[in-house]
Amino acid sequence: MRRAAVLGSPIRHSLSPLLHRAAYAALGLDWRYDAVECAESALPRLLAGLDASWVGLSLTMPLKEAVLPLLDEVAPEAARLSAVNTVLLRAGRRYGDNTDVDGLVAALREAGAFPTAGGGTACVLGGGATARSAVAALARLGWARVEVYARSRRGIGQLERAAAYAGLDMDVRPWERAVTALAAPVVVSTVPAGVADVLADMVPPSPGALVDVVYSPASTPVARAWARSGGSVSEGRAVLLHQAARQVELMTGRVAPLAAMRAALTSPT
Repeated sequence: MRRAAVLGSPIRHSLSPLLHRAAYAALGLDWRYDAVECAESALPRLLAGLDASWVGLSLTMPLKEAVLPLLDEVAPEAARLSAVNTVLLRAGRRYGDNTDVDGLVAALREAGAFPTAGGGTACVLGGGATARSAVAALARLGWARVEVYARSRRGIGQLERAAAYAGLDMDVRPWERAVTALAAPVVVSTVPAGVADVLADMVPPSPGALVDVVYSPASTPVARAWARSGGSVSEGRAVLLHQAARQVELMTGRVAPLAAMRAALTSPT
């Protein structure tokens, strides 16, 4: 039996097993996918103990950066972002990739978050690994400039390098000014659950598009306020679905059964 898993800490909330198992069932694969609690310090030993039955791993925080020195090869975009959420295990080698960008691109498209001719300015809330993926996703869609509202300066250098590689002009602004981001044509919120709740009462009338990466809870106060004000919203489960679908394709070599995965996500058993 082939095996895969999602690693992270905490991991109990993860919906990745639901999605990957639904994909395996639809594809007729007798594969196993688990959720494994794994702190950063335990990652080297865990990777060293995997046998030939393992095909891949999904990674969540705090492992997306910690895994980098443990890999044999990293996809160019993932290397530029210093963020890996997917490890493929082939012939004793570990290959790192980043499907968060794919998930964010799909969610932005679903929200209608396309730039006007000549680009435009998008806003990102947060400055961590997922923010770097958001910057790459916005660049793929043709946005020319991004304003980032970060809670700290930690990791800003990596974010600036990611924007430079993507060809985006970027300004970094303090989190205390995040309310000004709400008037942007597109906002990508990459902060953890609860952090942006304070902004829910400040959503303007007729806002643009919002992509919120939080998927637990399924809907955040900001996303609900955004929808009430008439804005377009793509919530975290859309991002999760599409990044998982790309992981399934990388791990199995088959086209992901998106409809079956979406059905599992919207009607969990």
